[in-house]
Amino acid sequence: MNNIDPEQQTNAIALTGVSRTAVFQRGQLATAQQDWLAEEVPVALVYNGISHVVMMCSPKDLEAFALGFSLSEGIIASPRDIYSIEINQVCNGLEVDIALSSRRFAELKQRRRALAGRTGCGVCGIEQLADIYRPIPPLPFSQRFSLANLDRALAQLRQVQQVGQLTGCTHAASWITPQGEMLGGCEDIGRHVALDKLLGVRAGQGWQHGALLASSRASYEMVQKTAMCGVEILFVVSAATSLAVEIAERSNLTLVGFSRTGRATVFSHPQRIVD
Repeated sequence: MNNIDPEQQTNAIALTGVSRTAVFQRGQLATAQQDWLAEEVPVALVYNGISHVVMMCSPKDLEAFALGFSLSEGIIASPRDIYSIEINQVCNGLEVDIALSSRRFAELKQRRRALAGRTGCGVCGIEQLADIYRPIPPLPFSQRFSLANLDRALAQLRQVQQVGQLTGCTHAASWITPQGEMLGGCEDIGRHVALDKLLGVRAGQGWQHGALLASSRASYEMVQKTAMCGVEILFVVSAATSLAVEIAERSNLTLVGFSRTGRATVFSHPQRIVD
């Protein structure tokens, strides 16, 4: 059970993404106590009336999620390709209706037809392999980050995890300046969704200089999404996979793992990092 002060409990009543439940603690199984749970709901992203994907998410910052997902998956090239985003409650979850430009919608339909016509073998199917090695334009080398400022950024990461502080159940992604100041961040039960939300916020705010800091490990999807949105430096709190490092090398992304107070491991393109 999380230790929650009275002020947190008061604020949580109006917080999107949490609900209360009765729990039984070891040593006190005869008495129920109240605790907080992170909400997990199905969210469908619907482009021009056609459902594209359903994700299990925290039900907050969904406009940012729709924008970030559209950018990181290459569905759009800029926020201008989306005319509107509307969120609707449906019987079993939430539906995010996204109005795409005609050109981008035609490209999306062609992409869906190409995938539907292929055969695969489950996780190792042709569709997935093609997605893994999706071409990513090489990133420029315009950013620098001093590791002396990383500790400051790490200390601020928890600020964006309002649901996480109550439940211990969310990942976070934030945008940090070269000076280590956090400009903004997002949380979600899923690390990919937290990243997409942050990428959507970044696109809306027009943030360019700085780096992305995520509370999770770096899998290939995290690196691919980051590079697709033109971010040059990705810090993660945990480890990186071999494929994540391979894609980071190929796309010119600087990937830094094990980002903890007083330490960090640079996996690719260290020339952007100032120690």
